[in-house]
Amino acid sequence: MTTQELLRELRRAGDPDLRAYLIEAHDGLVRHVVKRYAESGESMEDLLGVARLGLINAIDRFDPERGTQFATFAVPTIKGEVRRYFRDKGWGLKVPRRLQELVLRTKRAIEELTGQQRRSPTYPELAAALGESEEDVIEAVELSQHYDPLSMDTPAGDSEDGHEAAPEDIAGSPDPSLESLGDRAELAAAVATLPAREREIVISRYYRDESQTEIAKRLGISQMHVSRLQHRALGRLRRVLRHGRV
Repeated sequence: MTTQELLRELRRAGDPDLRAYLIEAHDGLVRHVVKRYAESGESMEDLLGVARLGLINAIDRFDPERGTQFATFAVPTIKGEVRRYFRDKGWGLKVPRRLQELVLRTKRAIEELTGQQRRSPTYPELAAALGESEEDVIEAVELSQHYDPLSMDTPAGDSEDGHEAAPEDIAGSPDPSLESLGDRAELAAAVATLPAREREIVISRYYRDESQTEIAKRLGISQMHVSRLQHRALGRLRRVLRHGRV
């Protein structure tokens, strides 16, 4: 069976063994994406872990009926997860201006095509309307869920520790990647093993949808400290879910 057929079967049956097979089968795609960040100075093991969360997110969200190849959808989704990782660590990773502009164009095209066709446009239809590749259009759609392209590079005031707070730290955004680490019961048990402060940050960030800045103010610590604790907590959760230990 092709990847599209396997994903269609996963949508139909929800087979966890098939899901695990698809995750393992696409690890090469994860490594291909992470290669571009090899000179970032960040641990490759950490980057691969984050990118694999993006792959899981892509597998869980992919709709085989939209006419898009899975790799075309997965690559921007994996990149988005890695970008979020750098953003939450306080790195100055900027979205290129061309991609910011494409986000705006894509939003307008979606509105126009939806009005004309009385349904949501497919990725191939958006790509044709915009004269862009499907991969670029999918990446723009992914980014539009996390960024305001008119102000993403604009400081939004001072954080608790005196540094300028980025807009995304104030706005916050839901992150389904945590739930995709495992089933809900398994994940809840893993979260319970975290130290109290890390557990509070994970619950606030991923279940209450609070931003790092909001959590920092409530706990009386800096946003950067929240980011470090969040990163450490996710590493602990990955180890618990994969190996049954912290």
